[in-house]
Amino acid sequence: MNRNRYKEAALGLGVLVFCVLSGASQATKKGRLFDGKSFEGWEGDIQKSFRIQDGAVVGGSLSAKVPRNEFLCTRKSYKNFVLRVKFKLLGNGANAGVQLRSKRIPNHYEVIGYQADMGDPEWWGCLYDESRRKKVLAKSDLEAVKKVLKRDDWNEYVIRCEGKRVQLSLNGLQTVDYIEPDDSIEQSGVICLQIHGGPPSEAWYKDVVIEDLP
Repeated sequence: MNRNRYKEAALGLGVLVFCVLSGASQATKKGRLFDGKSFEGWEGDIQKSFRIQDGAVVGGSLSAKVPRNEFLCTRKSYKNFVLRVKFKLLGNGANAGVQLRSKRIPNHYEVIGYQADMGDPEWWGCLYDESRRKKVLAKSDLEAVKKVLKRDDWNEYVIRCEGKRVQLSLNGLQTVDYIEPDDSIEQSGVICLQIHGGPPSEAWYKDVVIEDLP
């Protein structure tokens, strides 16, 4: 090989290595937020409100009323991501949700932020703004949701937050595609698992997996 061809080959190899390394640095990171056996990486009322059972986080109780809203939250904040959570609700009047881009209210048990809502009569698949605007930001098509919802059994939320866009899918059905119109709303925060105050009920969560987006 002459000297010019050697230089061309070396240059080509350098470009290839750069592209591979560059792609790797931009690759998304995926991992479990809940290990199925401990509350490592989470904070909340783990003495009374939340426990671990059969590899799942369980909030609430079927033997007593749930006195108030409680949230088990990640210690780390997230901005752009795809979150997968399997869940089931047990008990008449059960209500719960998965908080996104949320924050604890100082010296209070509540949090503020987006919530992938769940529960009867019409909360399944909706996007709610917990303790902030205190309203449903985007409603789901309840009739379509009823066709895919598994009551008293495991369901899955896939939640995509990217920029000002929040998308919810329930058991493969997209229920919400929302773009935040208010520039003052912060687009990062913790992820929380909720049990809503009310009648005896339980919210079960497992296989909580997040994929960070660029």
